[in-house]
Amino acid sequence: MPAATAPRTATIRRLLPKPPPWVVMYHSIADTEADPYRVTVSPVRFARQLHWLNDRGLRGVSVRELLAATASGRAKGLVGLTFDDGYADFAESALPLLRRHGFTATVYVLPGRIGGDNAWDGDGPRKSLLTEDGIRRVFEAGMEIGSHGMRHVSLPSLDDRALAEETRRSRALLEEITGAPVDGFCYPYGDVDARTIQAVRDAGYRYGCGIAPGALTCAYALPRAHIGEQDTSWRLTAKRTLHPLRRRWPAEPLPARIRPAGAGVS
Repeated sequence: MPAATAPRTATIRRLLPKPPPWVVMYHSIADTEADPYRVTVSPVRFARQLHWLNDRGLRGVSVRELLAATASGRAKGLVGLTFDDGYADFAESALPLLRRHGFTATVYVLPGRIGGDNAWDGDGPRKSLLTEDGIRRVFEAGMEIGSHGMRHVSLPSLDDRALAEETRRSRALLEEITGAPVDGFCYPYGDVDARTIQAVRDAGYRYGCGIAPGALTCAYALPRAHIGEQDTSWRLTAKRTLHPLRRRWPAEPLPARIRPAGAGVS
């Protein structure tokens, strides 16, 4: 391991004996028969999953709101809802259902593929991505917009220049579209290492979402539970129950920008 990487990794590995907040991961909300990558949840199933949350006194919120509530001790009953890739069907299918429940969410989009499709899914059906107007519509509806990089590529394999493009440039473009700060980054494929975490921090983000970052878990590599079409009530209950047993939350304090005014550093 390079000498410069070792101290960062050591810092990231400091853990506290408490679980991280529960964040769940969606992708596409649509009706489809072909779903080889298990990224699609039907609107009917999604509606049932939101009812499951609501019936248990749980409220879906953006990751930004969840982390701010966590920092101030107000996160009980909150669940982070995230949607990767920025599919156009979020505005068509997910948004109306979220608003019906009074939920919010974070949508991670790809400014290098705006208005395009999921070309990285070689064996899957083509799915349209949000246009600039679609991104603004989602943002104006109260959802958080985050970056998923420029083009949906695995970051650890990139050189420094390409890594900066995927992190810094994507953030700048999304801020131009929304006219608001972009605080969150989501690692494509969940691929993350100490170097990419540092790049996300250096790019000005306040948190990052992975999938199963293990010992790298921190505010810049949050674990998430995948939610799919097969997740009925009992599976959701199991995932919620197992979450605190499988993940740990690090000692590193949350960034000041997502802390409510007056909240102390934990």
